[in-house]
Amino acid sequence: MRVPGLVMAAAIGLCVLQAQARDYRYSDAHLHYVDFFQESAGMDVLLKRMDAAGVDHVMFSGIPVAKKWDENEPKRPRYYAGDDANAYWYSATDTLIAHAYKQVPAEQRHRFHPFLSGFNPNDKNADAHIRRMLELDPGLWQGIGEVFTRHDDLTALIHGDAPRANNEALARVYHLAAEYDLPVMVHSNITSKRERNPLYLQEIEDPLRNHPHVRFIWAHAGTSMEIHRHQEKLDFLLSNLERMLETYPNLYIDLSWTMLRPYLLDADGKPDPAWVHLVSSYPARFMLGSDVVGRFDSMGEYMHGFAPFLDALPEKVAKQVARDNFLAVLPRTVQAELKTRTAP
Repeated sequence: MRVPGLVMAAAIGLCVLQAQARDYRYSDAHLHYVDFFQESAGMDVLLKRMDAAGVDHVMFSGIPVAKKWDENEPKRPRYYAGDDANAYWYSATDTLIAHAYKQVPAEQRHRFHPFLSGFNPNDKNADAHIRRMLELDPGLWQGIGEVFTRHDDLTALIHGDAPRANNEALARVYHLAAEYDLPVMVHSNITSKRERNPLYLQEIEDPLRNHPHVRFIWAHAGTSMEIHRHQEKLDFLLSNLERMLETYPNLYIDLSWTMLRPYLLDADGKPDPAWVHLVSSYPARFMLGSDVVGRFDSMGEYMHGFAPFLDALPEKVAKQVARDNFLAVLPRTVQAELKTRTAP
């Protein structure tokens, strides 16, 4: 049942007044340790930025593709969209993640949650590759992703066919994820830059329906900054999320920084009542992410940018969204280990 606008606005105002003294601890549910050239500022910098930002835990992943510096390009690109050169699937990204994780001091490792991402989602051998990686480092990997499927212009730059979240190769990966109790983060745009309708929605709904035992994290709810540049705000997003969260109990939403505006906060920086109501209605299903890529100086800015929206939520819900919901989707063995660390 929808709450009338005036009542909702009054409730938000009361929550904000009550929230002035809140102090949040965070889990960054969407972090790439390396960039599109498989380079990183390094673990020392990351740990310093986490401590400065109040980030207790991070989803720790690579980038599943590498951007090519093409023979015909006079300058090395700085980003995948920097020129017309292709990108290609890069499995060694997971080797870099495992190596970096093992360099972390033992007393800090519980803060890092490595996710496997270095595989081609169009290849029906992908599940066999993932299984090998899991067996090479038993207990190291705690999730799968970010899996790149529909991903703005990057989709067109990657060699081969456009990946889909509902293809046969990924179905095999999802079965493996269920076997190992691993959450899966999927980047699957809800639409293209030009279509003002949920063009690709079925591609994420199919796995949600067909794999009910897999916990899916939908990266920034199918939106992207590139889509927003062309369409600003998707007016069909909220209603579809309401329906999907009700229909699929295995759906979790990553509210990365690209969701902050134009959805969670309005042009004046005030929380949107409809989104406050949605998150409050599903308090265990949303989490925050910086989506930083290889460089970490902006982590604090991105994570703390959610504070006005968090302040509009009931305090218990706000703390769940800020920190605890990400931890709750990790494998049950990991959750048990984390509880032992906080037990008296």
